[in-house]
Amino acid sequence: MTKIRIAIQKSGRLNEESIEILKDCGISIDNGRDQLKASSRNFPMEVFYLRNGDIPQYLRDGVVDIAIIGENVLIEKGEDISIAEKLGFSKCKVSLAVPKAVKYTSVQDFQGKRIATSYPNTVKNYLADKGVLADIHIINGSVEIAPNIGLADAICDIVSSGSTLFKNNLKEVEVMLKSEAVLAVSPKITSERRDILEKLQFRIQSVLRARQSKYVLLNAPNDKLPMILDLLPGMRSPTVLPLAEEGWSSVHTVIKKDSFWEVIDELKQAGAEGILVCPIEKMVL
Repeated sequence: MTKIRIAIQKSGRLNEESIEILKDCGISIDNGRDQLKASSRNFPMEVFYLRNGDIPQYLRDGVVDIAIIGENVLIEKGEDISIAEKLGFSKCKVSLAVPKAVKYTSVQDFQGKRIATSYPNTVKNYLADKGVLADIHIINGSVEIAPNIGLADAICDIVSSGSTLFKNNLKEVEVMLKSEAVLAVSPKITSERRDILEKLQFRIQSVLRARQSKYVLLNAPNDKLPMILDLLPGMRSPTVLPLAEEGWSSVHTVIKKDSFWEVIDELKQAGAEGILVCPIEKMVL
C-alpha cells in the first residue's frame, strides 16, 4: 500500500506540536525512543524525524512528500517549496537585535555592520530590499553571544518571548518576518500520495477550525431573542430550541476564539443567562 512520507523536526517544541496535531487528526504513530522512522497503524503514513535545517532538501529531492516545518526555514532554505497549509502553532518572529546601549534610529544603521546569524539569506534579502549592505557572519547555534564577545555588532535570530535577548543584554529593533508552522509539499510528490495529502488536509482543517472556536449554549427570554441572535455568529445560523419553562429558549452556536469574550459580554448585556462554553474537538464543514 502506498504511504505518504512526512518529515517532522527530530526534537523540540515543533516536534511536540507536530505529533499533537497528527494525534488530533486521529493518526496513531508507532515509534520507540530515538527511532528516526516510524509508521502509522491507522493511516497510510510514514514519519521521518529529521534535523529542521535538512528538511527542505529532503522535500526538494523527493525523499519525503510533505513536512511540518517552520515557515522561516522555508524562507531561508526552501523558497521553491510550496505550502499546502498554515498550521497556526510554533509562532515566532525573525528579528534583528542590537546591544541595549546602542542608539537605534532605522534599518540604515546596519550599513557596513557585522551581523551574526544562522539566517544569512533572509538577512541579505531583507537588507537588500532596504538598500543596506552589511557583513554577514554565519553562526549555527547561540548567536546571542556574538556582540558580547566582539564578533558582531548585531544579530538576527528567532524571537518568541524576547527573554533570551533580554538575558544577553540585547534589544529587538527590526522584525523581518513572522513565522508559524506550515505543511510543506515536495515538488516531486506523486498523484497517489497527493490523494493521501488531500485526506490529511481535510483532517487538519477540521482540527484547526475546532481549535479556533468555542461551542456556546445559553438561555434567553423569548422577547430578547432577536437582539441576542443578532449578536451571534454561527456556521450557518444559531440553533434555537424551546425550554420547558414557557417564554424561554436555549440557543446553541459557535463563536470564534479571538472574539469570544467581547461577544459574551454583549450577550450578557442583551439578557442571556446560563451561558455554557465547551471546547470543540473537530469541526467538519
